[in-house]
Amino acid sequence: MTDLLFYHLETRPLDSVLPMLLEKTLERGWRAVVEVGSRERLEVLDSALWTYSDDAFLPHGAATRTETDAEQPVILTDDETNPNAATVRFFVDRATPRPVEGYERLVYIFNGHDPDAVTEARQIWRDLKPQFNLTYWQQDQDGRWSKKA
Repeated sequence: MTDLLFYHLETRPLDSVLPMLLEKTLERGWRAVVEVGSRERLEVLDSALWTYSDDAFLPHGAATRTETDAEQPVILTDDETNPNAATVRFFVDRATPRPVEGYERLVYIFNGHDPDAVTEARQIWRDLKPQFNLTYWQQDQDGRWSKKA
């Protein structure tokens, strides 16, 4: 059964959390696809990943729907494709997790300061619980992750 990790943002925003999670993904030798809820947010996130740190480089690209997408270790998309044959799929900015084939891990990141996003996350947990190994991670006051369920 595929793992589905829920990350509940409370102290740090997505733009600072996602690069760290993607770095850990690449360290494990995995490729990642990041599904974003809209094309506008995809462009903002793409820019943020290029500038998040002066000391680090996160190789990635925004999906162009061409053969070069397959070369990217991390690709951002606003659709259901897996253009780089990733083994990890991130769902961010209201992209909704769903059963998909071919992934070792799915990661759902939601904003704890958005009541609608929290309500959606609870419903997704209930709906997908029979189909996945679910874990729930919450940020502490220092921004570190603590497994809660």
